[in-house]
Amino acid sequence: MGEHVVVLGTGYAGTSALQHLESLRDDIHITWVGDRDYHLVLHEAHRAIRDPDVEDKIKIPVEDIKSAETDFVRGHVVDIDSDDRLVELANGRTIDYDYALVAIGSQTAYHGVPGLELHAHKLKSLDDALSIHEEITSGARYAGTDDPLQVVIGGAGLTGVQIAGEIAELRDDEDLPVDIHVVGARDRILSGQDTTLQQSVEEQLREQDVELHMNTRITRAESDAVELDDGSEMAANVLIWAGGITGRDVMDSTNLETERNRVKTDATFQTSDQRVFALGDAALVEDGADQIPPTAQAAWQAAEVAANNISWTIDGEPLETWTYTDKGTLVSIGEAAVANVPTGPVDTFGSYPAKFLKKFVAARWIADVSSWREAIGSWSSL
Repeated sequence: MGEHVVVLGTGYAGTSALQHLESLRDDIHITWVGDRDYHLVLHEAHRAIRDPDVEDKIKIPVEDIKSAETDFVRGHVVDIDSDDRLVELANGRTIDYDYALVAIGSQTAYHGVPGLELHAHKLKSLDDALSIHEEITSGARYAGTDDPLQVVIGGAGLTGVQIAGEIAELRDDEDLPVDIHVVGARDRILSGQDTTLQQSVEEQLREQDVELHMNTRITRAESDAVELDDGSEMAANVLIWAGGITGRDVMDSTNLETERNRVKTDATFQTSDQRVFALGDAALVEDGADQIPPTAQAAWQAAEVAANNISWTIDGEPLETWTYTDKGTLVSIGEAAVANVPTGPVDTFGSYPAKFLKKFVAARWIADVSSWREAIGSWSSL
């Protein structure tokens, strides 16, 4: 067998790039490394906050994704030594490589806010979603209409507003005494998005009795409250943080060129070491004067180019330069959905076109990495 290529990560970037590599050549040995033995459809993980039964619909076993010739190793990456071409795992195992694709994702950024990491839930896994569900439902048993459970979500981006929508549906479905607050540092939710989209989502959240606290920052977190930047305090029986991401700590010690724990690449995804490529949230990709957003959409688009460039590097061929295309934004607020796409906005909440498009994109991804049978079986949970 020829060159050994190691793909690190089972997220959108790693999963898609792996499959493209497998389709490109049969003369290389591929090892796929991941923290877990399944791919999680992460942009649907918030669904499990309301309904834990969706768990089996949004995770796909690696054995259903990879080819029989690809080896899978479950493990947590703790070091990438590009000088010796070695990947070290937390269990002490090392894996040598000829070429590597780093797609290990990101971790939650707490921005140095005291108490935040200790007291706040995050949403980076199914376990996180299930933990939020359990704390809200168990906490609500000891609350009442005169003293409702106070749920505070820090962060008013896509993750934060979708979490709020699922909690609102959970509250209404189970008639729970719960108040929901979204705290955002900017003047509008979904910062940087189209103003019509922002307004539509804000209206829907207010219709679902979600209180928005904009131009407000959390400056300290305690076990049952948060302190805000105006010096006031807000009760927080359940605190969820969705205020940003950063690269994983392992990238801080690598000898690759990094910035804020993310590997710097150009639009070919090649790093400061020509045998190492980086993709997805783990990468800081420069595209002219812009930086590519760390989104599932971008990772999905870029994976084929990254795989092609690894193959062409092996053959000594020139590399392809990737250009990001923003294909729009899809947001779910509980059962409602809104879409804003370049081909024409579909911005009516609860409309069939918006809901169908949101479901179809998720189903298309599941079909691409597994099968349409799997996607159709997951349709009702998306």
